[in-house]
Amino acid sequence: MPRIDFWFEFASTYSYVTAMRIARLAADAGVAVRWRPFLLGPIFKELGWNDSPFNIYPAKGRYMWRDFSRVCDEEGLPLRLPPVRFPQNGVKAARLALAGETSGWTADFTRAVFVANYAEQRDISDDETLRAILTEIDVDPDAAFEAANAAANKEALFAQVDEAKALGIFGAPTFTVGDELFWGNDRLEAALRWAKG
Repeated sequence: MPRIDFWFEFASTYSYVTAMRIARLAADAGVAVRWRPFLLGPIFKELGWNDSPFNIYPAKGRYMWRDFSRVCDEEGLPLRLPPVRFPQNGVKAARLALAGETSGWTADFTRAVFVANYAEQRDISDDETLRAILTEIDVDPDAAFEAANAAANKEALFAQVDEAKALGIFGAPTFTVGDELFWGNDRLEAALRWAKG
C-alpha cells in the first residue's frame, strides 16, 4: 500500500484541520498514513524566530485566524480559540503521540489533543489535561507518561525533528511521500494523489 507521512505540530492551527480529515481521505484513496509528531520551535529558532510567525507578523496573524475560522466552518469543525497564550506548548503531547506509535493510539490521541486545544479551550501543556485525554481514549495514563518520558522516547522526538529538518520541512502540516514534500492542509489531496503514483 502506498504511504504518506503526516508531519504535524500540536501548536499548528492547520494541523488541527488536517488531523480531523486525513484518515478519511487517505482511506478513500487507499493510502496508509504514518503520523509524525515533531516540534517547529527548533526549526523556527534556526530561522531567527523566537515565536510563531503569526505572532511576529501581526497582519499575517490576523489573516491566519480569519482564514482558519473559514476553513473550520467549511469542514464542520468546532473552533474556540485557545484561552492561553498562542501557540500552546505541545512538547509533552508530542512525546506522548510518539510513544503511542508502537501501540497504535497515536492518531486517536492526536485528534483528541487538537480538539482539546482548538475546540474545547483546554491547556494541552497540562499533565492533567493530557491524562484525561488518554483516559478518554482508553489508554493507561501512567504507562503512557512513563513511555513518553523515557530517555529513548525523548531522543526519538529530537531525531524526528532532525529528520524533518533534513527533509526541508519548515512548517506544519507537511506531508512527505519519499523525498517529495507538500506543505499545508490545502495540499493534502495533492500529496495523496502523488502517493498513489
